[in-house]
Amino acid sequence: MPPKFDVSTDKGLAAFNGFMGAKSYIEGWQFSDADSDFFAKFSSCPDSAKYPHAYRWYIHIAAIQGVRGLTTSAPAVPAPVAPAPAAEKKEDEDDFDVFGDDDEEDDEPKESRAEMLARLKKEAEERTAKKEAKQRTLVAIEVKPWDTEQDLMELWKKITTEIKQDGLKWGEGCTLADVAFGIKKICTTFTMGVNNSSDDVVEAIEALEDEVQSVEVTSMNVL
Repeated sequence: MPPKFDVSTDKGLAAFNGFMGAKSYIEGWQFSDADSDFFAKFSSCPDSAKYPHAYRWYIHIAAIQGVRGLTTSAPAVPAPVAPAPAAEKKEDEDDFDVFGDDDEEDDEPKESRAEMLARLKKEAEERTAKKEAKQRTLVAIEVKPWDTEQDLMELWKKITTEIKQDGLKWGEGCTLADVAFGIKKICTTFTMGVNNSSDDVVEAIEALEDEVQSVEVTSMNVL
């Protein structure tokens, strides 16, 4: 999970700068979604003089993602001493481009900074949505009947066959546990997705009021 620094403020940038003091990436030892997601939070390149570690990380991630046209404030470097004039080369050697003709690439429209930030934000939101869509929660419940005469296995079958929701899956079986005075309770489980609610399931079971005295959620664990 990316660190929670508000990089829109000087305080947040200073904290992030300290966080990156001995790190090259947000998490681990290589580029990951955490770097991409946190990069999208920046509206501009950090000041290299005030936040050198944040600046170093920002430029590095920008290069990995192929971001062009960044306006940076890198420290000034002394101008190199001009070398002595070399012997004049042939005109055809001067015109030779070792990297080939880049005219076609230069003619291609370049992504603006606003477009780049919007794209990175959208990609981060899509990754989060995919993770949430796959998330499942295991819920354990206890169902108490009214008396000792009830067929609890029949009641469990009724609950698991009649109460259906998209994303809801009942456990393969149940156990019966003693309550008091010969009354037992049904202990069972179900799994649900992010769009399901355990409260809705409990209310649906309690709606069987002639057969169910109460329903209690005993545990919930994200799988």
